[in-house]
Amino acid sequence: MLAAPVAPSGEDLWRFGVLQFLDDYESVRRHHGVSPAAALLTGEPDLTGHSGVDAAFAALACWLADHDGWTAPSWALSDARAAQPWWFVTDSAYGRAWAMAQSPAQFRIRGVFITDTALQRV
Repeated sequence: MLAAPVAPSGEDLWRFGVLQFLDDYESVRRHHGVSPAAALLTGEPDLTGHSGVDAAFAALACWLADHDGWTAPSWALSDARAAQPWWFVTDSAYGRAWAMAQSPAQFRIRGVFITDTALQRV
């Protein structure tokens, strides 16, 4: 008998989706500049089927635009890119409380809640 597939945790979706893209963006920005990095977000990414991840990509695009001084793409401003229900990246009750207080506005308004260190890269 085959076991049912295990759904990835919110933290895994965050790490292997959103943070992997953030690492790619930062690499392009570091080696080629802001404009080529921003161009990575020009085209709307396909929906993943997880409204939290889809909203997180829109929030990340707006956060990066604010951070690096470029105009956010129109797809990232769409009301359709909101988490339904809200997505807390962590499963921890303690982490959720911190995420409610610390999430950057670009994430919070899309229903994605992260802690203040969630976007820090080492």
